[in-house]
Amino acid sequence: MRKIILSIDGMTCSACSNGLEKYLNKQNGIIEATVNLVMANTTIIYDENILEQSKLDEFIKQAGFKSLGEFKQIRQESRNKKEKNKFIVFTILAIILMYVSMGHMINLPIFDFLDVTTNPVNYTICLFVFAIIFIIYGGDILRNGYKNLIHKTPNMDTLVGIGVISSFLYSIYSMIQIIQGHIEHTHHLYFESTAIVIYFIKLGRYLDGLSKDKTKEAIQKLVKITPNQATIKIDGIEKQVTLDEIHKGDIIVCKPGEKVAVDGEICEGIAHFDEAFITGESKPVGKKKGDRVIAGSINYDGYIEYKAERIGKESTISEIVRLVIEASGTKAPIAKIADTVSGYFVPSVMILAILTFIVHLIIGTEFSESLIRFVTILVVACPCSLGLATPLAIIVAEGLCASNGILVKKSEILENAQKVDTIVFDKTGTLTYGALKIAEIKNESDIETSRLLQLIGSIEAKASHPIGKAFESYLEEHKINQLEVTEFENLAGLGIIGTVDGQKLILGNAKILTEYHIENRYQKEEEELSQKGNSIVYVANEKRVLALVGVNDIVRENAEAVIKELNKNKINTIMLTGDNKDTAEKIASEIGIVQVISNVLPSEKTETIKELKEQGKYVMMCGDGINDSPALALANIGISVNSGTDIAMDSSDVILTKNDLASILNLIKISKKTVRNIKQNLFWAFFYNCLMIPVAMGMLVGMGISINPMLASVAMMFSSITVILNALRLKRIRIDT
Repeated sequence: MRKIILSIDGMTCSACSNGLEKYLNKQNGIIEATVNLVMANTTIIYDENILEQSKLDEFIKQAGFKSLGEFKQIRQESRNKKEKNKFIVFTILAIILMYVSMGHMINLPIFDFLDVTTNPVNYTICLFVFAIIFIIYGGDILRNGYKNLIHKTPNMDTLVGIGVISSFLYSIYSMIQIIQGHIEHTHHLYFESTAIVIYFIKLGRYLDGLSKDKTKEAIQKLVKITPNQATIKIDGIEKQVTLDEIHKGDIIVCKPGEKVAVDGEICEGIAHFDEAFITGESKPVGKKKGDRVIAGSINYDGYIEYKAERIGKESTISEIVRLVIEASGTKAPIAKIADTVSGYFVPSVMILAILTFIVHLIIGTEFSESLIRFVTILVVACPCSLGLATPLAIIVAEGLCASNGILVKKSEILENAQKVDTIVFDKTGTLTYGALKIAEIKNESDIETSRLLQLIGSIEAKASHPIGKAFESYLEEHKINQLEVTEFENLAGLGIIGTVDGQKLILGNAKILTEYHIENRYQKEEEELSQKGNSIVYVANEKRVLALVGVNDIVRENAEAVIKELNKNKINTIMLTGDNKDTAEKIASEIGIVQVISNVLPSEKTETIKELKEQGKYVMMCGDGINDSPALALANIGISVNSGTDIAMDSSDVILTKNDLASILNLIKISKKTVRNIKQNLFWAFFYNCLMIPVAMGMLVGMGISINPMLASVAMMFSSITVILNALRLKRIRIDT
């Protein structure tokens, strides 16, 4: 099974994207396909044993579109000068056409040879030439409409194409009659409607393109974080290269003021780096030999040389962009409403237009007037606004989240986060910084304390839990060398085991003693350390307890404020931790969490989440992504608090790269605003069609209300622009920092 994202050319409305999506999902070998109208791409999960990419490209072609190959990056579809100049020219032509065709109605001066009363043939031929020019200009609309009709996926272009060609052909018939001397047929010319409808469709798409570019701005900023070039060092000689020329293992030079080109490890030099775009930390971070640097971070003050480790798609920033792109390609549940409606909308409009045409003929309406009703319905019925309602809002929200350190893997999270009524927090590394320090040790052995800490630290250095970092930091701080460790083993939720200097040591919480049938006579000492807010590490050999180490952590600076705000919004908060009861309750009381569940294993955390869900709670789990993976995966929404250097966490739905709990509040706020915005967009899209289609059918003529194809195209354009502008309002959401 393989996933690929392909760029698509030729999609203009939701009927296009829905039609392509349905067609792809019918094909043998395709497991799932989703099409993103705004990003103009499709995400396909397929069986690579059955299909190759070339076959996928062929499927897309068969559906009436064109595959542009693998989607590699977000490209700003900038409106270049040539396109702008072309549009200006056709705007001038449209004004001239309107002047010639309608100037006489408001007594504007008209050249005699183009006057409709004195030279009707010249007047008619002039309009015909203008119509031909605009039909050539809108050739892409007509071609796409025809292709999609042939492939049984009619779309907006199909509606416009049928309407334009119908009015154009009838106008040619009238032109022939005029040339033959039947002057009264000048009242049945619709060449100007043909041209102006195309013009306004093009205007709408030009503005639509500009607006869509704005929806991608936040994501585009991520792409631009890394520099275009870097300096590599080969045999002592510096050479300027592009990022594509960098290979793993290359030595790269980064001087003060320059950006880090790729993820790597410093092999020479000391410097301070601005990593705010990833971690949210405004203060420069000092780094030395052996430390890792992240692509896009800025070197403030030092000269360093670093070895390239993660390049191209493997870099942290590329991984972030990939997650955002994939998330924008997923579908929120609310999008299914618009998708379902759009799927039936175009065929329904075509049937309605034909029925209206027939009914008007039956009741005695002139053929030309009946045809105008037919064309007006086709032009005014715009599925574009329906199709843009959800994806535009989702992409703006995705970009807003990404630029504020909230990586959302699935767009449905943006819809569902506002439903959360219970948030379960892990303690170490989540509610606390996880920057643990050894606070106190009760040595019950004959081994010298410094020697014992060397043995413990050597084993703990191999662990991934934050407690291990406390011992590792202690060894570094006191310049104590690590010893070789063998037979290392990690016991999830209990502790670790390792053999060092010929001794097998067992390190962990009180439960690990039970597991190895070691008598625990130190509950009183444990209680004393716990009451001081320490996490306890028991140190034992296979026979007895050797020591108890108290490790202290620092509560996150804004944890209390975040919990207070969540409680204020009637969201229940729970601390779920493997730490002992006294330590957990002390920290919980500091920050305002009432419910504490302590001394739990990873499997027991999962059971707690399961029980909460069975009680009807909509549960968000927030953890460090290590021991919490099963619980994160089971929760309705799993959130990993992470430093940003390793963001590929499969178990979580959301990754907080800024390592800040306030991001949870921001996610819920963005979710509420996004869902409200989508509902507003859908309302206006449905309201527009419910209002304009009856008018186009002529049902309100008795009240003096009617429209023609030209006004219909203007109304259609404004309906889409209204939805786009409303979606862009999401960019103004105030983010708490």
